[in-house]
Amino acid sequence: MSSATQEDAARSAHVAWQKAVAGVLAKSRRVDVGDLPSNPESLLETRTYDGVTVSPLYDAQDEVADRPLPGAFPFVRGRDAGRDVNAGWKVSARYGVGQSDAAVVNGSILDGLNNGVSALWLRVGGSDLAVDALADALDGVLWDLAPVVLDAGSQTGAAAEAVFGILDGITVSDKAAVDVRLGASALTARFAGTDAAELGETVELAVRSAARAETVRSITVDATVFHNAGASDAQEVGAAVAVGLEYLRALTDAGLPVGQALRQIEFRFAATDDQFQTIAKFRAARVVWARVAQVCGAPADGGAPQHAVTSEAMMAQRDPWVNMLRTTLAAFGAGVGGADAVTVLPFDVAIDGGAAGVSKTFAARIARNTQLLLLEESHLGRVLDPGAGSWYIEQLTDEIASKAWEFTQSIEANGGYASALESGFVAGEIAETKTLRDSDIAHRRTPVTGVNEFPNLAEAPLPPQPVSTVARYGAAFEALRDRSDAYLAEHDRRPLIVLAPLGSVAEHNVRTTFAANLLASGGIHTENPGPLTVDTIASAVGSSGATVAVVCGTDKRYADEAAAAVGALRAAGIERVLLAGPEKIFADVTGDERPDGFLTAKVDAVAVLTELLDTLGA
Repeated sequence: MSSATQEDAARSAHVAWQKAVAGVLAKSRRVDVGDLPSNPESLLETRTYDGVTVSPLYDAQDEVADRPLPGAFPFVRGRDAGRDVNAGWKVSARYGVGQSDAAVVNGSILDGLNNGVSALWLRVGGSDLAVDALADALDGVLWDLAPVVLDAGSQTGAAAEAVFGILDGITVSDKAAVDVRLGASALTARFAGTDAAELGETVELAVRSAARAETVRSITVDATVFHNAGASDAQEVGAAVAVGLEYLRALTDAGLPVGQALRQIEFRFAATDDQFQTIAKFRAARVVWARVAQVCGAPADGGAPQHAVTSEAMMAQRDPWVNMLRTTLAAFGAGVGGADAVTVLPFDVAIDGGAAGVSKTFAARIARNTQLLLLEESHLGRVLDPGAGSWYIEQLTDEIASKAWEFTQSIEANGGYASALESGFVAGEIAETKTLRDSDIAHRRTPVTGVNEFPNLAEAPLPPQPVSTVARYGAAFEALRDRSDAYLAEHDRRPLIVLAPLGSVAEHNVRTTFAANLLASGGIHTENPGPLTVDTIASAVGSSGATVAVVCGTDKRYADEAAAAVGALRAAGIERVLLAGPEKIFADVTGDERPDGFLTAKVDAVAVLTELLDTLGA
């Protein structure tokens, strides 16, 4: 079949699909097909926080030219053409967090290495492992087999000295096979407000690292700080590239050739449970950084390593077991997207001290095994860039790369990263995205399972939690749940609202389920006395002891009985009456027979639930 014939066939198939879409949409919207736009599928499009339009279908008309193979500029398909497909990406685990006993850390490290971990991420300093304990903590580690990444904050220089001392005292057949990342993160730490080695010290460390025989990268562009503040995918990548540019300027100003300077930098990005966005983000990040290397005259050195960490922002404190599903999707996306190493955070990382009754070893084992199942049972590492050729992934990669490059250019136009950070430009842009996301979650357009959808009020209350610097997606709803827990501790019951179902179960079930789910997401318990009539409402709700009620039923039932039901509820002592349904039903009703509020899928649930908890004295 000729290419022209193939194109005609593709267009014909697309037109037929459009007609089918129009037929379904016309039926569901109860309109004529002629009232729909000429491209009815546009009504099914969604837009990301980066302004990228996601189509409902991608076909041959969205095909892009074949990309270069993995290991070749612009590295969209991966930076390493020789990656061992039997091993896949590096399974990284974090050690030393809140643990200062070197023997305990060493035991955890060796246990992890014996059970599938292939890369180490070690926290040093403060309440974590002491710098002078590094040698003991890393005793028995085969440095040429397991990459070591440090996270030492302001003690990075001292930790580097300790590591260099260890390396000088060991013998390996191929020193270049020793892969060490010193984790200096001066510029991203400024955004996060955390301690880090100063930029001047970082540059000196990079010059020394470049001269060593081992493969040592001194700088980590930790873009997770932008993600944790609420950044979109393109903003996270764009800000990271701007940070990388700032480092490049400092390194080359210190005399390092561009190629060596590029080889001193690695990137750390967040992986979320939006698997396709994650796949495309990691591919796009390589493209944008490769473009920087090309402009600097060293395109072959543009393949910086990528360390993926499952998003802290997506993790929930409530019903934390759901986090296992989130991290599985995130690890899948990062691995398929070509990350060189992936760290899955424990499922209870959002809870200070971990989930009640769950040991740290269990949580760490689940995090490790999440990746091992993906690699050893699903065999995701057997193919480099398995998403290549997917019309959706290829288009999304290009769109995110374009938006990320725009954000980098915006930062550069504001004087570069340091100036844009000081002026508040970077934080301001990210804050706007966070506001949009918070609104979507508050209105439940974006579901967070176990938090704003399908909450479990039966789970044990959490102890008071410290204020987090991470803009977690479910934080606003979880703050409401905290209020409910406090009320429970004081009154031995949760805040209560009674439901007033009108008509048969078949009639009211949809709205009673909706109302109960909505109220539970704010920590409010509901009682459902079963199908009621206007005559039986008073006795049913009066025995509940509730002061707030929600009328639930069909629009038709409301037209006949809702006004009378509202009046009966008020007569029974209910102080506030809500109705599950749209306000238009009561457009002409005033006085005591008009509800005090209306619960619909479009309400700002956080605002409504906050007001209700105030009313209920929580």
